[in-house]
Amino acid sequence: MKKSKAMTGLMATALLATLFTGCSSNNNGNNEAATNNAGAGTNAEATAAPAGEPAKEIKGEITVITQRTDIVDTVFQDYAKQFNEKYPDVKVNFEALSSYEDQIKIRMSTEDYGDVLLLPTSIAVKDLPDFFEPLGQLSEMEKTYTSLEERAVDGVAYGIPITVNYSGVIYNKQVFKDAGVTEVPTTIDEFMAALQSIKDKTDAVPLYTNYAAGWTLTQWEAVLATVAGNRDYVNIEQVASDDNFVQGKPHYDLYKVMYDAAKNGLIEEDPTTTDWESSKADLANGKIGTMVLGSWAIGQIKALATNPDDVGFMPFPTNSDKVFVPLAGDYNLGVSVHSKNKEAARAWLDWFINESSYPTVEGGGMSPVKGAELPEILKQFEGTNVTFDTLAPAKSGEEGWVDAIDKEAEIGLWQPDFKKVIIEAAIGNRKESYDDIMKDLNDKWKEARAKITSGQ
Repeated sequence: MKKSKAMTGLMATALLATLFTGCSSNNNGNNEAATNNAGAGTNAEATAAPAGEPAKEIKGEITVITQRTDIVDTVFQDYAKQFNEKYPDVKVNFEALSSYEDQIKIRMSTEDYGDVLLLPTSIAVKDLPDFFEPLGQLSEMEKTYTSLEERAVDGVAYGIPITVNYSGVIYNKQVFKDAGVTEVPTTIDEFMAALQSIKDKTDAVPLYTNYAAGWTLTQWEAVLATVAGNRDYVNIEQVASDDNFVQGKPHYDLYKVMYDAAKNGLIEEDPTTTDWESSKADLANGKIGTMVLGSWAIGQIKALATNPDDVGFMPFPTNSDKVFVPLAGDYNLGVSVHSKNKEAARAWLDWFINESSYPTVEGGGMSPVKGAELPEILKQFEGTNVTFDTLAPAKSGEEGWVDAIDKEAEIGLWQPDFKKVIIEAAIGNRKESYDDIMKDLNDKWKEARAKITSGQ
């Protein structure tokens, strides 16, 4: 299983002016200006040379640890060859961990955890300086990269996202065409009608839930902001209200799509027997119409397609006047504080982020480099009304309230439990109605919110 950390339209003018400003790049997300600026702050001179001069001679052997067991022996070997064209005296070794978080946590109890690696989510942000090299001042690096703030300490950046994910619906274009759906659905009613057409006119499963995998159901929570239609909802608006799961609110509308699809027979025939790995190939080759996932899955699905161009992305349907697609940084890449070849390690990090194809191709998202060109799969949205942006941060003093309320209420916004209850109730395996489920969640939310907001 290869999934990310735990993530129509033209970039809005405001977004272009902030999140993705700067020089344009080629389709691989390369940006020469970004490459020269990547080392702003600590180690800047180690990896960047003045314009017109060759890069500083860098030598050494490094080990890069990755979670991509599927491409470590193929694509990553090609990366090393490309990197060596620029840095011929650096030997790059790779290690791929099949259960990255669990395995790297054990490795990091020693000083032997490679030279370049993904910052594990199990390491508290405040402790990052104990394990990773500072990459530069956040204020300077933010001029070049987006989504750095989550892995910064005291104004210093310790990682750069390997890609920036966006979340929505991954779909098979040929299935839609065979079903007679000629335009990408944008509203919830249009989306449900498209699913019904797929059921009526094709042999494909309209919406594959991947119920049995469990974690796949949590991907739905990532599109809450799209249903809400604004970037303020998740961290600001929902914590200000006792009514989070009532009719007309984003959570209610979001999971009503899941419930109605299951109730109307628009999902897999037996959800308990779903298989994640085979579902990717089935979506790629027209046996499945849609799945709700983050962009990190796009490259994996395309790689299994007879015709990769059949794999498309659409924002999750919404009845909001504005179509908003949330962006979130994936795993961050950093340099071990114990590396014996830190200059070579930093050179690899900068090359991988700025010059490799990973962020937009193998990673399936957007480049974290500001000004980088949109991935090919999103160019269909240029000139339309979709806005891609990060979620607004919580108000001062309310940081972490969403997670705190969720934990206190034992709802599990990012857990599969209540999503499974919804599907089970919809297919008749449980007695609750959808409104019963939502009322239970809202009662829990209201009680927990009172405790958290009052400081109890």
